[in-house]
This record gives sequence, C-alpha cells and structure tokens, in this order.
Amino acid sequence: MSPEVRPPGRDETDAHRRAAPPGGPRPVLIGALVPLTRPGWAEAGRHLLAGLELAVREVNDAGGIAGAPLELLVRDTAADPGRAAAAVDELAGLGVAAVAGEYHSVVARAAAARADALGLPFLCSSAVLDALTEQSAQWVARLAPAQSHGWRVYADFLLGAGHRRVAVAAEPSVYWASGTRVLRDHLTPRGATVIPLDLGALTPGAVCDELVAHRATALLLLAGFPEPAVPVVRAVRRDQRLAEVLLGAPAGQPEFGDWAELLGGDGAAVPFLRYLPEHLGPLGTRVGAALRARLGEAPSFVAFEGYDTVVVLAEVLRSHGADRALPADAWQRVAVEGTRGEIRFSRTAGISVWQWAWAPVQVVDRDPAEAGRLRVLHTG
Repeated sequence: MSPEVRPPGRDETDAHRRAAPPGGPRPVLIGALVPLTRPGWAEAGRHLLAGLELAVREVNDAGGIAGAPLELLVRDTAADPGRAAAAVDELAGLGVAAVAGEYHSVVARAAAARADALGLPFLCSSAVLDALTEQSAQWVARLAPAQSHGWRVYADFLLGAGHRRVAVAAEPSVYWASGTRVLRDHLTPRGATVIPLDLGALTPGAVCDELVAHRATALLLLAGFPEPAVPVVRAVRRDQRLAEVLLGAPAGQPEFGDWAELLGGDGAAVPFLRYLPEHLGPLGTRVGAALRARLGEAPSFVAFEGYDTVVVLAEVLRSHGADRALPADAWQRVAVEGTRGEIRFSRTAGISVWQWAWAPVQVVDRDPAEAGRLRVLHTG
C-alpha cells in the first residue's frame, strides 16, 4: 500500500479504527520515522524510505501478515528530536504495531526513549549512537552497528594506513563528541595522537593552519553536510601545504550523491564507513537492483537498512501477532535472513537496546578516477 506521509500533530480520523476494505482485514500499521526535510539529511531519508517501502510491497505481495496488508504511516522528523517524540506519541495513538526507521542518532534517541516508555516496539534502522537509551530498554532494537564498533574499525584503518597524528574537526553535538571519544580511546593507546579542532570556533582557513601547526597527517570531518563540511573540504584541497593530508568522514557523508555533486573531484578519496558486505548474496543482489530502479541511482547502505527493518518486523509480527503485547523476548527470538546476512538480536556489553551484532562494516571511498565507483579500503 502507498505510505501515508505527513508531519505529526494534525487532527485526523483514527486510522486504526477505519473499516476494513471490502473482503479483507484491516491493515497492520507500522509507523516510520524518516528525515525528509531540512535540517534533516533528506537524501538519507529518501534512501531509508525507499528500502522501507520496497519491503512493505514485497511483504504484501507475499500475503501480508496472516492475510492482512502492512501499511506505513510515515512521519518526517526533519532531524528534530522533539518532533520525533511527538510523532511516536501520535503513532501510538493511531494503533501502530511498531515504529521503525530514523537516521539521525540524537533523533533516534528521543524516539527510542518515548517508545520504550509507552511499551511500543521500535526497530531503529540506521542510527549508531551507543547510548540510544539511558537505561536498558525492553522494546527497542537496532540494526545499525553501534558507533563504538564501527568507528573502532575506522580507527584500525587509520592505523593500518600509517596515520599517527589525526585531527578531528567536530561540531558541538552528543553524536560527534561520542565519535571523538571512540577514536581517542582506540588510537591513543596505540601510539597515535588525536588533535581536536572546534568547527564552531575555526574558519576553514584556520582549520588548515591548525593542521599545519600540529603536523596532522589526517583530518576527520565530524560535521554536518553541506555546512560546514563542504567549505572545509574545499579549503583543505586547495591548500598546497596539505597535499598529503588524508581527509576522512567516518559518519558516511560521502555515501550519497549530493556529496559528489557539490564537491566533484574534491570529494573523492575521502574514506567513510559503509555497512554492507563486500559481495551481496542472492537476496541482497535482487533487492539492490530493485532499490536502484526505485531510486534512480545506486542504493546506499541506508536503503538496505530500511529494507531489512521491515523484513525483521514482518517476522516478529507473524510470530507474535500484530498487537503491541509482544513477549519480553520477542527480539531475542528473531532469526531472519536480511540483505546483508542473518539478523539476530542480543544484549551486547555497553549497549542498552537489543542489538544486531554486527552488520558488515567497510571503510570505502570514491575513486578519484571515477567518482561513481566506490573502493573498499578496509573491512572489519
């Protein structure tokens, strides 16, 4: 079924009480939290939604949930935590069986806290912040690797490439501060130095001067896109003093087409994290082709995360019914083939939610000779 997309807060008829279509059961409703407008990363949201929609269509083509179709109720979070929490309240009132999605970690954290308080299952598709909830959450599970796992893989890549003086240019944010801490905790005991640079206080030109002064061999951009990431990339690329400095973006900004469109050749050879295996299996290959047709471009790992989210929720709903009274071990019982491998959830040390440990992790970049081609530099 086509998803219903609108911002939270408007009055409407109680969707879950509408009459069943002639000759069929009422739809099973899934709430979907997706950043579709700025300041959210709308391109990531578009890929996430494409994966969610494709999987819903395939579930329905295969008979739905005990004969009832799945239906998405999509809410645009616009990267606003308060808006996401309000959407969870609204969706709970509409009788959704579960909530899914979200890309931005601070937004997912607000949604997770509200969903867990309501006893509403929430499967987080793409946010990686370790502390997705403040305390152990029964109702929340996550597909994306935790930041402490993925970013340690990235740190290993830096060490393997010989980088021992690593500058981190970050904006003020819980997410960026957490990433900086992961990098420092992993790099420092191995003989590397992490040099913090405050993007709230430094111009792009001043960032270049700091890199020279500290003899940094790598600069990691922990910053929003397009601002301030794009001006910093351009400044570094044009500074002859920094010709040998590696630019990196562990959060994955170069994954999406907007990066290449805005930066052109300057955006190549910027390693980032991607959560895909080096070679997709039969399911992933088929889904990848369908996502490409739907998006009109190569699907990002975020699109695969969206697809896998619905695959997991469909399995949970088939096993336990479409109401919200899931048993405490519902996530623990999941064992389903996703596009990137078998998905199971467990309790993982330091992670407060049910976690798939782990999705495949790669460090990749855009090939300078062909910006549309991604090169795998490291796997973890």
